[in-house]
Order: sequence, then C-alpha cells, then structure tokens
Amino acid sequence: MEEFYQTRRLPPYVFEQVNRLKAKARAAGADIIDLGMGNPDVPTPQHIVDKLVETVQNPRTHRYSSSKGIPGLRRAQAAYYERRFGVKLDPETQVVATLGSKEGFANMAQAISAPGDVVLVPNPSYPIHAFGFLMAGAALRSIPAEPGPEVFHALERAIVHSVPKPIALILCYPANPTAYVADLEFYKDIVAFAKKHDIFVLSDLAYSEIYFGDTPPPSLLQVPGAMDVAVEFTSLSKTYSMPGWRMGFAVGNERLIAALARVKSYLDYGAFTPIQVAATAALNGPDDCIAETRAIYRKRRDTLVDAFGRAGWDVPAPEASMFAWAPIPEKFRELGSVEFSKLLIEKAEVAVAPGLGFGEHGDGYVRIALVENEQRIRQAARSLRRFLETADKTLHNVVPIGASR
Repeated sequence: MEEFYQTRRLPPYVFEQVNRLKAKARAAGADIIDLGMGNPDVPTPQHIVDKLVETVQNPRTHRYSSSKGIPGLRRAQAAYYERRFGVKLDPETQVVATLGSKEGFANMAQAISAPGDVVLVPNPSYPIHAFGFLMAGAALRSIPAEPGPEVFHALERAIVHSVPKPIALILCYPANPTAYVADLEFYKDIVAFAKKHDIFVLSDLAYSEIYFGDTPPPSLLQVPGAMDVAVEFTSLSKTYSMPGWRMGFAVGNERLIAALARVKSYLDYGAFTPIQVAATAALNGPDDCIAETRAIYRKRRDTLVDAFGRAGWDVPAPEASMFAWAPIPEKFRELGSVEFSKLLIEKAEVAVAPGLGFGEHGDGYVRIALVENEQRIRQAARSLRRFLETADKTLHNVVPIGASR
C-alpha cells in the first residue's frame, strides 16, 4: 500500500526495532531491565493524587474543560515562574496549558509553520523537536546540541545559506537525550541572535527541576527581552512524576501563545478538569516532593556511573535530566547504536535507547534512562560485566549494518 504524504516524510521509527526485540524477550520469560524509555517510575506525590480523587467526585468536573487551561492552573504556572525564575507572566495572554510539552511542540509547529519554512533543530534532539515541524510541512536544518561557540557558527551559516531564512530555533536544556546544560550567558547570546535576525526561539525546559549540582538550570525567559522572541515549554511529567497525566505548559511571547491557543481551540478541549485541578495543587503545593524526586535521580545517577564503570563501560555523569548519554564501548562502535542496543537485550537483558533515534549525529551513543531503582541498576551492571567479558566472542557472531562476511 502506498504511504500517505505525511507518513512518507517520517523516517522509520528506530526505537520500534528495539521495542519488538524487548517484547519478544519478555514473552520468552527474560527479565529485561528497561533503561530505554524515559518513563518515570517514582510515584506521583500523594497530595496531588488526593486532589484528583477529591475533584473527580464532583460530576460537574466531568464536562468539557478549557482548551487553554482553567484560569487557576494558568495562574499557578505564572506564580511558579515568578517564584522559580523571577519571571513575570500574564496568565491570560502568556500562559497556555498543553497536553504535555510534546503535544505543545507539535501544536506550535502547526500554528507557525508554512510549507517550506526552515527550522533550526539540535542534532541529536528529542524527536518531536524535529518531527513536529516536519509534519507541519517545514524543512529542518541541524545545529550542534552542545551549547557553545559551534552553535553560533552553525546559526550564522544557516542564516546565510538557508532559503528561505529560518523562522525558528529549537533549544532544549537540560537536554534530552544528551543531558547538556546551558547557562544564562548562552541564553543571552541566543536572544541577541534571535532579535538580530528576527527569528523565534522555542525552548524545551521539561527537565528544569532534575539537576544534580548546586545551580538550578535557568529559564531562557530570564534574559531581558526574551519575551519578545521566545516561548518556553515545561512539563509536570518529570517534576512531579506525572507522565501519564499529560500536563504541560507553553509560556512567553503573546503572539506565539495566541497562535498556539487558537490552533488548540480547534483540536482539543484541554485535559480532564480534575487533572487540571490536581496540577494546580501540584504547582501551588510544597516543594519537598520535588527535592525528594531529585535526590532519587541523583542516587541512581551515581549508582549507574559507578556500577557501569566497574563493569567496564565508562558512562559520563550527567549534570541534569533523568538520562545518561553514553558513548558505545569502542569494541562495539562499528555496529551502530541500533544493533548495539539489540545486542544488549539479547546478551545482557538490558534495554537502552539507540542514539540514532534522536538524529544521525547520535548514532555513536545510547541513552540510558534512570527509571529503575538502584538495586536493578546494579543488577544491570552485573549482566553487562558478563556480556563485556565475552565481547570478542560475541562480536565474532555479529554482522554490522551494511557489512558482509
């Protein structure tokens, strides 16, 4: 059957190969330690669950909700930004509640893209950053993911060589999948560049509260004048361990927020009202649950780096996010990230995400999610040690992609 136009524009979903193998192994009785999908296992704080249960008892909350978010929720998000970043937002014109930051990005792409528009996207990056715009008809141009001078060299080249001129730049720090962190000076240069060349900046700040140093990651909107060119997306999925609740936000530039709100008004009625009320309670509630979640991820990160290192796989310690971005061990590098990830399932019963799924520049890496407890991470390390000790024999029986015997 001939594919539809939109699906033809999407590359094969490389994660599916790993997911199929993982499901097959589990069906055969294997105990797969799944460090692939960034699906938090930490329970949602009880006071948030209690507010959901309380609110859902009221039949009036079962009716259609508000696409842009109920007023109390938008006010709570504005209060969070002022408390956390010192950024003042008008909850009526500068805040929209979204069905997670992923949906927010996709809807924003629909709102601002015309066929053939050029969008600048980090490579590697979270897939929706690129494919939300690809599905909206835009063309993509890659820039480096690591914040630094090379980003600006790439941006300058893109301005000179892109026809038409780029309309938007995507950022994500703390980064998924690479865990890179940007500072305020970097953001100041980004805002200056965007204003100089009249392009928008869309920042994904979903991991703002999962950091392991003493300095919390900043918001792009802390830069004076950023509101003129930027919108930032956040999510409650990681901050409050609410991934299945699908609750996020877009905040910032009024023109962009209005465009997003208008598109959303045609596509959805907003999240279920009790979820929005519970999300309001989360944002207005105590912060100790955020600190507890952060401490859990820090312990897992430290356990992962130590245990995997002892097993023979040196994994750089991420400064933030719930992921480690790990170079494929030298002996296996020629296999590429997909074949290496499949091999880990088959030989070590450990699942990771192949870096190729985040862009071609990620193919020498895999993403390891901190979504298993410390005991399971150590168990994964023991399996890895046995696998790596027999690496030469394993490699002899594996044919790299595109190779022949």
